[in-house]
Amino acid sequence: MASKGAASRAAARKQKDKWKAKRWYTIRAPRQPWHFKVIGETLGEEDELLIGRMYEITQQEVDGDFSKMHVKLKFRVTEIIGQDAITEFAGHEVLKDHVRRQVRRYRGKVDDVIDAITDDGYYVRIKPFMITQGRVKTSQKQGIREACRNAVLQTAARNTWISLQKMMLSGELEQLIDKAVRKVANVKTIIIRKSQLVQDGVVVEEGPTLDEIREEEDRVSAAKKAALAAAMEEEEEDSAPDVLAAAEASADDSEDDSEETSEDDSAEEEAVTVEVEEVVAEEESSEAPDYASMKVAELKELLKAAGKPVSGKKDELIARLME
Repeated sequence: MASKGAASRAAARKQKDKWKAKRWYTIRAPRQPWHFKVIGETLGEEDELLIGRMYEITQQEVDGDFSKMHVKLKFRVTEIIGQDAITEFAGHEVLKDHVRRQVRRYRGKVDDVIDAITDDGYYVRIKPFMITQGRVKTSQKQGIREACRNAVLQTAARNTWISLQKMMLSGELEQLIDKAVRKVANVKTIIIRKSQLVQDGVVVEEGPTLDEIREEEDRVSAAKKAALAAAMEEEEEDSAPDVLAAAEASADDSEDDSEETSEDDSAEEEAVTVEVEEVVAEEESSEAPDYASMKVAELKELLKAAGKPVSGKKDELIARLME
């Protein structure tokens, strides 16, 4: 029994740590209409294992519109380029709590599931949800459902998948449905509660490429670094005359005192030398980065920029940066 236990412990020590083999990938939104915007990060061991992974984020986090906090966007990873995971828009969903709050007594609820094909061949499933002003008959519900279906099918057939995305997320499609169904009955609320991309169509190569987006991000980052360096140089130039003036003043005082006693003169010269050395040491220490005071996320960003592994504890990350 003892030998078996020792063998199992030895095997456990030899087992490869999967977390160390994983690395961080940057998740980017689709080329259109978000221009490869960075929306998050994910861990992965191999590029192939990331293909098809779903990532969810609220529309408010992507577009900055606080009125869309209840809308959840879904993105699917389709391609890996270096450290970037490129996604496609796979649909959206309104939170169930928000939909549930729309239902009231003495009102009619009408919902439907519509399969539509866009102008560029994308097969999309759209689920509208409607609340009427008051109670309606079954025949009126059927009329509302039919008018809504016709409006959605016609709109999808006339627009590309990217245009249909914008219409669904901006509320324009809901307005078109409202105009169509008001001929049958008064409707208080219309929500596209869910959409789903069932099958891809024609890929559109419009908009900036990923290389252009990366160049723009590098240009902005370089501009920020240059501005920061210029500000630091100005501060050093402003502080340099003060140090020189203090040194000259102390030198003058030491010359005056030398007429009285040579011992005081040498002591003051030593004090001035120590002062200047301390100032120089402080300036040199301020230029060196203090990795110990940084957070783990900041250290990982520096390692990622240097192309080094980002796994391990904080001490290991600092040692890797000091290499």
